[in-house]
Amino acid sequence: MSSEPQVQSWYHEPTGSFTHLLRDSESRAAAVVDPVLDYDPASGRLGTSFLEPLAATIDRDRLELVWILETHAHADHLSAAAWLRGRAGGRLGAGQGIREVQARFADFYHLGADFVPDGRQFDRLFAEGDILPLGGLRIRVMATPGHTSDSVAYIAGNAAFIGDTMFAPDYGTARCDFPGGDAADLFRSIQRLLELPPETALYLCHDYPPDGRAPRASFTVAEQRQGNVHLQQAPDPESFVALRNKRDAGLDVPQLILPALQVNIRAGCLPEPEANGTRYLKIPLDRM
Repeated sequence: MSSEPQVQSWYHEPTGSFTHLLRDSESRAAAVVDPVLDYDPASGRLGTSFLEPLAATIDRDRLELVWILETHAHADHLSAAAWLRGRAGGRLGAGQGIREVQARFADFYHLGADFVPDGRQFDRLFAEGDILPLGGLRIRVMATPGHTSDSVAYIAGNAAFIGDTMFAPDYGTARCDFPGGDAADLFRSIQRLLELPPETALYLCHDYPPDGRAPRASFTVAEQRQGNVHLQQAPDPESFVALRNKRDAGLDVPQLILPALQVNIRAGCLPEPEANGTRYLKIPLDRM
Protein backbone atom coordinates (compact mmCIF):
# COMPACT_ATOMS: atom_id res chain seq x y z
CA MET A 1 0.00 0.00 0.00
CA SER A 2 1.46 3.37 -1.00
CA SER A 3 1.82 6.25 1.41
CA GLU A 4 -0.72 9.04 1.50
CA PRO A 5 0.20 12.73 1.45
CA GLN A 6 -0.64 14.91 4.43
CA VAL A 7 -0.76 18.66 3.84
CA GLN A 8 -0.82 21.67 6.16
CA SER A 9 -1.11 25.18 4.76
CA TRP A 10 -0.37 28.62 6.17
CA TYR A 11 -1.86 31.83 4.72
CA HIS A 12 0.28 34.96 4.46
CA GLU A 13 -2.35 37.66 4.59
CA PRO A 14 -0.18 40.64 3.48
CA THR A 15 0.48 39.01 0.10
CA GLY A 16 -2.46 36.61 -0.13
CA SER A 17 0.02 33.72 -0.41
CA PHE A 18 0.03 30.13 0.83
CA THR A 19 2.99 28.10 2.02
CA HIS A 20 2.35 24.36 2.15
CA LEU A 21 3.95 21.58 4.20
CA LEU A 22 3.67 18.16 2.55
CA ARG A 23 4.54 15.10 4.58
CA ASP A 24 4.57 11.37 3.96
CA SER A 25 2.09 9.56 6.21
CA GLU A 26 4.41 6.55 6.66
CA SER A 27 7.62 8.38 7.56
CA ARG A 28 8.91 11.73 8.77
CA ALA A 29 9.89 12.89 5.28
CA ALA A 30 8.51 16.31 4.36
CA ALA A 31 8.61 19.01 1.70
CA VAL A 32 7.72 22.70 1.81
CA VAL A 33 6.19 24.38 -1.23
CA ASP A 34 6.54 28.15 -1.86
CA PRO A 35 7.86 29.47 1.47
CA VAL A 36 7.13 33.18 2.01
CA LEU A 37 9.45 35.70 3.62
CA ASP A 38 8.00 38.65 5.53
CA TYR A 39 8.90 41.94 3.86
CA ASP A 40 7.69 45.45 4.67
CA PRO A 41 8.18 47.63 1.58
CA ALA A 42 7.81 50.85 3.57
CA SER A 43 10.67 50.13 5.97
CA GLY A 44 12.65 47.54 4.00
CA ARG A 45 12.51 45.21 7.00
CA LEU A 46 12.58 41.45 6.55
CA GLY A 47 11.27 38.84 8.95
CA THR A 48 10.44 35.17 9.39
CA SER A 49 7.54 35.36 11.84
CA PHE A 50 5.15 33.94 9.24
CA LEU A 51 7.24 30.78 8.82
CA GLU A 52 8.08 30.24 12.47
CA PRO A 53 4.94 28.11 13.10
CA LEU A 54 5.87 25.91 10.13
CA ALA A 55 9.45 25.57 11.37
CA ALA A 56 8.14 24.77 14.85
CA THR A 57 5.94 22.02 13.34
CA ILE A 58 8.98 20.49 11.64
CA ASP A 59 10.84 20.52 14.96
CA ARG A 60 7.94 19.27 17.07
CA ASP A 61 7.10 16.36 14.78
CA ARG A 62 10.79 15.60 14.13
CA LEU A 63 10.27 15.83 10.39
CA GLU A 64 13.09 15.46 7.90
CA LEU A 65 12.79 18.32 5.44
CA VAL A 66 13.83 16.69 2.19
CA TRP A 67 12.68 19.27 -0.38
CA ILE A 68 11.96 22.99 -0.57
CA LEU A 69 10.04 23.47 -3.81
CA GLU A 70 9.28 26.63 -5.76
CA THR A 71 6.44 26.51 -8.29
CA HIS A 72 7.93 29.53 -10.14
CA ALA A 73 9.83 32.78 -9.61
CA HIS A 74 7.17 34.72 -7.75
CA ALA A 75 6.46 38.38 -8.48
CA ASP A 76 4.27 39.07 -5.45
CA HIS A 77 6.33 37.91 -2.48
CA LEU A 78 9.92 37.28 -1.50
CA SER A 79 10.92 33.64 -1.19
CA ALA A 80 12.10 32.37 2.20
CA ALA A 81 13.64 29.25 0.61
CA ALA A 82 17.24 30.14 1.52
CA TRP A 83 16.31 30.96 5.11
CA LEU A 84 14.32 27.74 5.49
CA ARG A 85 17.12 25.62 4.06
CA GLY A 86 19.51 27.15 6.59
CA ARG A 87 17.00 26.63 9.40
CA ALA A 88 15.77 23.11 8.64
CA GLY A 89 17.86 21.62 5.82
CA GLY A 90 16.51 20.16 2.61
CA ARG A 91 17.32 20.52 -1.07
CA LEU A 92 15.95 23.52 -2.94
CA GLY A 93 14.40 22.93 -6.35
CA ALA A 94 12.57 24.72 -9.16
CA GLY A 95 11.62 24.13 -12.77
CA GLN A 96 14.43 24.26 -15.28
CA GLY A 97 12.76 27.22 -16.99
CA ILE A 98 14.14 29.35 -14.16
CA ARG A 99 17.28 29.75 -16.27
CA GLU A 100 15.34 31.73 -18.86
CA VAL A 101 13.78 33.89 -16.15
CA GLN A 102 17.17 34.47 -14.55
CA ALA A 103 18.73 35.52 -17.85
CA ARG A 104 15.93 37.97 -18.57
CA PHE A 105 15.97 39.63 -15.17
CA ALA A 106 19.73 39.57 -14.70
CA ASP A 107 19.79 42.06 -17.56
CA PHE A 108 16.76 43.94 -16.21
CA TYR A 109 18.46 44.45 -12.84
CA HIS A 110 21.94 44.81 -14.38
CA LEU A 111 23.28 42.25 -11.91
CA GLY A 112 26.69 41.95 -13.56
CA ALA A 113 29.15 39.09 -13.79
CA ASP A 114 28.70 38.03 -10.16
CA PHE A 115 25.29 36.56 -10.99
CA VAL A 116 25.35 33.59 -13.37
CA PRO A 117 21.90 32.79 -14.83
CA ASP A 118 22.32 29.03 -15.16
CA GLY A 119 20.26 27.82 -12.21
CA ARG A 120 23.24 27.04 -10.00
CA GLN A 121 21.57 28.94 -7.14
CA PHE A 122 19.19 25.97 -6.77
CA ASP A 123 20.17 22.47 -5.66
CA ARG A 124 18.18 20.88 -8.46
CA LEU A 125 16.27 21.96 -11.55
CA PHE A 126 13.29 19.86 -12.61
CA ALA A 127 12.04 18.79 -16.02
CA GLU A 128 8.64 17.50 -17.07
CA GLY A 129 8.04 14.04 -15.62
CA ASP A 130 10.82 14.08 -13.03
CA ILE A 131 10.06 12.00 -9.93
CA LEU A 132 11.16 13.22 -6.50
CA PRO A 133 11.30 10.73 -3.62
CA LEU A 134 9.68 11.71 -0.33
CA GLY A 135 9.67 8.74 2.02
CA GLY A 136 7.02 6.40 0.62
CA LEU A 137 5.65 9.15 -1.63
CA ARG A 138 6.73 10.03 -5.12
CA ILE A 139 6.31 13.64 -6.26
CA ARG A 140 5.79 14.02 -10.01
CA VAL A 141 6.81 17.25 -11.71
CA MET A 142 4.46 18.67 -14.35
CA ALA A 143 5.55 21.62 -16.47
CA THR A 144 2.74 24.23 -16.43
CA PRO A 145 3.94 27.22 -18.48
CA GLY A 146 1.64 30.13 -19.18
CA HIS A 147 1.68 32.40 -16.15
CA THR A 148 5.48 32.26 -16.41
CA SER A 149 7.77 30.15 -18.55
CA ASP A 150 9.27 28.39 -15.51
CA SER A 151 6.01 27.34 -13.83
CA VAL A 152 5.70 23.76 -12.62
CA ALA A 153 3.22 21.77 -10.52
CA TYR A 154 4.15 19.10 -7.99
CA ILE A 155 1.82 16.09 -7.80
CA ALA A 156 1.91 13.64 -4.88
CA GLY A 157 -0.91 11.13 -4.66
CA ASN A 158 -4.20 13.00 -4.41
CA ALA A 159 -2.52 16.38 -3.84
CA ALA A 160 -1.17 18.76 -6.49
CA PHE A 161 0.57 22.06 -5.83
CA ILE A 162 -0.26 24.19 -8.84
CA GLY A 163 1.37 27.56 -8.25
CA ASP A 164 -0.46 30.37 -10.04
CA THR A 165 -2.07 28.42 -12.89
CA MET A 166 -5.47 28.69 -11.20
CA PHE A 167 -6.86 30.59 -8.24
CA ALA A 168 -10.06 29.87 -6.34
CA PRO A 169 -12.96 29.14 -8.72
CA ASP A 170 -14.58 32.49 -7.87
CA TYR A 171 -11.38 34.35 -8.85
CA GLY A 172 -10.32 32.48 -11.98
CA THR A 173 -6.89 32.04 -13.50
CA ALA A 174 -3.43 33.60 -13.54
CA ARG A 175 -2.29 36.62 -15.50
CA CYS A 176 -0.05 35.96 -18.50
CA ASP A 177 1.42 39.39 -19.24
CA PHE A 178 4.77 38.91 -17.50
CA PRO A 179 7.80 38.29 -19.73
CA GLY A 180 7.62 34.69 -20.89
CA GLY A 181 3.90 34.40 -20.15
CA ASP A 182 1.47 33.08 -22.74
CA ALA A 183 -2.30 32.66 -22.41
CA ALA A 184 -2.49 29.78 -24.89
CA ASP A 185 0.17 27.92 -22.91
CA LEU A 186 -1.75 28.59 -19.69
CA PHE A 187 -4.94 27.14 -21.16
CA ARG A 188 -3.09 23.95 -22.13
CA SER A 189 -1.50 23.70 -18.69
CA ILE A 190 -4.86 24.11 -16.98
CA GLN A 191 -6.40 21.40 -19.14
CA ARG A 192 -3.61 19.01 -18.13
CA LEU A 193 -4.29 19.70 -14.46
CA LEU A 194 -8.02 19.18 -14.97
CA GLU A 195 -7.29 15.73 -16.41
CA LEU A 196 -6.16 14.61 -12.94
CA PRO A 197 -8.70 12.51 -10.97
CA PRO A 198 -11.68 14.66 -9.92
CA GLU A 199 -10.98 14.19 -6.20
CA THR A 200 -7.43 15.51 -6.50
CA ALA A 201 -6.87 18.53 -4.25
CA LEU A 202 -5.30 21.41 -6.18
CA TYR A 203 -3.31 23.50 -3.69
CA LEU A 204 -3.12 27.18 -4.58
CA CYS A 205 -0.27 29.61 -4.27
CA HIS A 206 -2.67 32.49 -3.63
CA ASP A 207 -6.20 33.27 -2.62
CA TYR A 208 -7.84 36.70 -2.73
CA PRO A 209 -11.23 35.92 -1.20
CA PRO A 210 -14.16 38.30 -1.57
CA ASP A 211 -15.82 39.66 1.55
CA GLY A 212 -17.58 36.90 3.43
CA ARG A 213 -15.32 34.02 2.34
CA ALA A 214 -12.31 32.86 4.31
CA PRO A 215 -9.08 32.06 2.45
CA ARG A 216 -9.04 28.48 1.23
CA ALA A 217 -5.86 26.56 0.40
CA SER A 218 -7.23 24.01 -2.04
CA PHE A 219 -10.09 23.08 -4.32
CA THR A 220 -10.66 19.75 -6.02
CA VAL A 221 -10.30 19.18 -9.73
CA ALA A 222 -14.08 18.65 -9.83
CA GLU A 223 -14.71 22.02 -8.15
CA GLN A 224 -12.43 23.81 -10.60
CA ARG A 225 -14.00 22.06 -13.58
CA GLN A 226 -17.49 23.01 -12.48
CA GLY A 227 -16.96 26.48 -11.07
CA ASN A 228 -13.88 28.30 -12.28
CA VAL A 229 -15.29 31.57 -13.59
CA HIS A 230 -12.76 32.07 -16.38
CA LEU A 231 -13.13 28.53 -17.66
CA GLN A 232 -16.92 28.90 -17.59
CA GLN A 233 -16.75 32.16 -19.51
CA ALA A 234 -14.09 30.95 -21.95
CA PRO A 235 -14.14 27.15 -22.32
CA ASP A 236 -12.09 26.92 -25.53
CA PRO A 237 -8.54 28.10 -26.31
CA GLU A 238 -9.52 31.04 -28.55
CA SER A 239 -12.02 32.58 -26.15
CA PHE A 240 -9.74 31.97 -23.18
CA VAL A 241 -6.81 33.77 -24.83
CA ALA A 242 -9.09 36.70 -25.70
CA LEU A 243 -10.47 36.88 -22.15
CA ARG A 244 -7.06 36.59 -20.54
CA ASN A 245 -5.43 39.19 -22.80
CA LYS A 246 -8.24 41.68 -22.26
CA ARG A 247 -8.15 41.20 -18.50
CA ASP A 248 -4.36 41.40 -18.28
CA ALA A 249 -4.29 44.69 -20.17
CA GLY A 250 -6.08 46.38 -17.26
CA LEU A 251 -4.12 44.88 -14.35
CA ASP A 252 -1.74 46.90 -12.21
CA VAL A 253 1.90 45.90 -11.78
CA PRO A 254 2.22 43.75 -8.61
CA GLN A 255 3.29 45.86 -5.65
CA LEU A 256 6.32 43.72 -4.77
CA ILE A 257 7.50 42.67 -8.23
CA LEU A 258 10.66 44.82 -8.21
CA PRO A 259 12.01 43.74 -4.82
CA ALA A 260 10.73 40.17 -5.16
CA LEU A 261 12.13 38.98 -8.47
CA GLN A 262 15.73 39.94 -7.75
CA VAL A 263 15.60 37.81 -4.60
CA ASN A 264 13.60 34.95 -6.07
CA ILE A 265 15.86 34.37 -9.09
CA ARG A 266 18.63 33.98 -6.50
CA ALA A 267 16.66 31.12 -4.87
CA GLY A 268 15.68 33.36 -1.99
CA CYS A 269 19.24 34.47 -1.25
CA LEU A 270 19.67 38.15 -0.49
CA PRO A 271 22.30 40.31 -2.21
CA GLU A 272 25.70 40.25 -0.53
CA PRO A 273 26.32 43.02 2.02
CA GLU A 274 28.22 46.03 0.73
CA ALA A 275 31.29 47.53 2.38
CA ASN A 276 29.20 49.12 5.13
CA GLY A 277 27.63 45.76 6.06
CA THR A 278 24.19 46.62 4.63
CA ARG A 279 22.37 44.66 1.93
CA TYR A 280 20.64 46.65 -0.80
CA LEU A 281 17.90 45.81 -3.27
CA LYS A 282 17.92 47.50 -6.68
CA ILE A 283 14.86 49.32 -8.02
CA PRO A 284 15.15 50.00 -11.76
CA LEU A 285 13.45 53.24 -12.71
CA ASP A 286 11.15 53.60 -15.73
CA ARG A 287 11.56 49.95 -16.78
CA MET A 288 8.09 48.53 -16.04
